[in-house]
Amino acid sequence: MKYKEMYGREPIFRRGYKTIREKRNLLQMENKPQSAASFRKKLRGWYERHRRKLPWREIHDPYKIWISEVMLQQTTVQTVLPYYRKWIELFPDIESLSQAPLQKVLKAWQGLGYYQRAKNLYRASKIIMDKFGSKIPQEYEELRKLPGFGPYTTAAVLSFAFDKSYPALDANVRRVLMRLIAFQGEANPKNDRTLLKFFKIYIPLKEMSLFNQALMELGALVCRPKNPICLLCPISKFCQAFEKGEQEVIPRPKKRDYRKIEAVVAIIRKNGKYLIQKRAPKGLLADLWEFPGGKREEEENLEEALHREIKEELSVEIKEERFLTRVHHAYTQFQVTLYAYECSLKNEICLDKDHHRWVTLKALHRYPVPSGSAKIAKFLEEREKIQQAK
Repeated sequence: MKYKEMYGREPIFRRGYKTIREKRNLLQMENKPQSAASFRKKLRGWYERHRRKLPWREIHDPYKIWISEVMLQQTTVQTVLPYYRKWIELFPDIESLSQAPLQKVLKAWQGLGYYQRAKNLYRASKIIMDKFGSKIPQEYEELRKLPGFGPYTTAAVLSFAFDKSYPALDANVRRVLMRLIAFQGEANPKNDRTLLKFFKIYIPLKEMSLFNQALMELGALVCRPKNPICLLCPISKFCQAFEKGEQEVIPRPKKRDYRKIEAVVAIIRKNGKYLIQKRAPKGLLADLWEFPGGKREEEENLEEALHREIKEELSVEIKEERFLTRVHHAYTQFQVTLYAYECSLKNEICLDKDHHRWVTLKALHRYPVPSGSAKIAKFLEEREKIQQAK
């Protein structure tokens, strides 16, 4: 009897393996298809006992699932929870999101980082309203065309909202699968094709949503990046890395070379209000508001950089500056140190009303700002409280 006739699916592919050992591990799994049922049973039993109660797991609303999945990219569950609840209050459905001003959307996203994700949500919501009558499409190819819908997000929404049979490989699942077959190297999405060849034999014929979420939860709570709790793992007997004692070194840690940047910021005050400006519509932190300033060049000291940046950006010269505070913030590929100076100017500023605002610190809370500017604003608020208390 052929494999497909016996087990109802094709065997995993036999090409494209990174090493001979990985091919052997994969074929060992394939040659024991009866173990797939045991694997799924043990995984499901563990998940039903230990799953966390999260608001997006108790529903099948594709919009809310989509929002949660985008927020959870590069961000922990505990960080996402208050943002998710606030977002659903502000934008309870696709229509409300599509009709909101972009600045309100970016403000609701402030603190989660990777602002392009929020812009993609906004753009996709408008397309869904115009092209699909406010209904998120259920076909993979249609969904994949929308802004921000990469392979993982597309598979996750289709699986969790519609129980479609698509494996969803996020960072947690990718790590679990790499350890299961002792796959060497970094946890890179480029290797997903090979991992899926292993994953395919374990995919259930139904309840794909539960299966995907169980693997994710296992990766988050047990098969952790560091110090995995293998003795509590329900599927450790299937794990090649555990058998070989390699779970601590799979996947190989990524090497990150952070570029260090120093920047200067001018705090310009007039009649109790502070000057802020809007960043360009493209590039890093696009469309956010910030205090004027910019990067220090290699040959400059901080004060020289401050004078040059303000002259370039505002066409005005600084009369006097006084150092206020220093804040740090890390992005994906670089670390920024911001030096804030309180500045007085030699002459009046001619401002562009579309790109500049005079705002109170209270009003600043209505604007989406980068984390560095938010930290400086917090310092200014504390200073005002101290001054008012005197």
